[in-house]
Amino acid sequence: MDKIKKYIECYIPTETCNFRCHYCYIAQQGKFKNKLAKFIKTPQEIRAAFTKKRLGGTCLFNLCAGGETLLVKEIVEITRQLLEEGHYVMIVTNGSLSNRFKEFAQFPKALLHRLIFKFSFHYIELKKMKLLDQYFDNVNLMKKSEASIVVEITPNDETEEYISEIKEICMEKLGALPQVTIARNDNDRRISHLSKHSFEDFVKIWSAFDSPMLDFKSTIFYKKRKEYCYAGDWSIYVNLVTGEYSQCYCGIRLGNVYENINQPLKLIAMGKKCSLPHCYNGHAFITLGDIPELDAITYAELRNRISGDGTEWLSKEMKEFIGTKLSESNSKYSSIQKISNEVKRYGTAFNNRIKKRKTKDN
Repeated sequence: MDKIKKYIECYIPTETCNFRCHYCYIAQQGKFKNKLAKFIKTPQEIRAAFTKKRLGGTCLFNLCAGGETLLVKEIVEITRQLLEEGHYVMIVTNGSLSNRFKEFAQFPKALLHRLIFKFSFHYIELKKMKLLDQYFDNVNLMKKSEASIVVEITPNDETEEYISEIKEICMEKLGALPQVTIARNDNDRRISHLSKHSFEDFVKIWSAFDSPMLDFKSTIFYKKRKEYCYAGDWSIYVNLVTGEYSQCYCGIRLGNVYENINQPLKLIAMGKKCSLPHCYNGHAFITLGDIPELDAITYAELRNRISGDGTEWLSKEMKEFIGTKLSESNSKYSSIQKISNEVKRYGTAFNNRIKKRKTKDN
């Protein structure tokens, strides 16, 4: 059985979408610029930067754009190359681009078993654009193809009145209810939940979906993490176009994955230096095990559902893989290693500041 070696969170700088959801994080910050990502590396070159040999084993990749991930056609071949390298891949999508899913459906079964689509369920937009049937056709096409699927709703005040409708249509089309995340306000320094309701009432309202994802996220939202975190070593955050990578959404720049591809990546753990007010995407980073001292459920338990016909959303291979923890394939630091890591972190941060200053002066 494969075990996860690294979690690679990949950002794709596509800043446009065929939807206009009011709660979208990109829309909140005025970043919709009708800009599609333009890859400077071929899918084969991207694969060469992420070989299992270089990364030390089998990794989990999450591909997510600022707008709709699948608007860029290269994503299909990039996904195929990563899967052929032996990795597991997750793709965040609004589920509307049927032609892309038809392309994915042609992948060999062995690759599809290591691929998961995280279908965001934007009910109001889908209903307004008369795309509900098309959306569920695409979800079920991927499930039938033997890829894994997750249907996930971003709860918001405007959608509250449709909760009963959403539950009914999901049971009819999927035989299961969607998972529920937490919408956030990225314009707030606290990264607060995006709702007029108190957090307690917000969670109570959306608990109607009995979602393990919401259950877990509600326990970590607003809680500052002070434990030792291995993000930056066991996981990294990468701009898949430029190749620039850092420890996490915050933290220091570590390098460029497309440089010196025959050399190991520079890895420095976050430790106790996280500057974020809380780990708002800890449903991935924490359940996968970046903070091993936290006894969290597995990512598989958080994502999976059993449909009315007895089938599961996750393939056997995907369920087993994301049911493992990063600590099973990586060693925790000794006291000496933590000191060494802190020295490297300080030195790298200092060098980054010097480079940034020289670039600004030039």
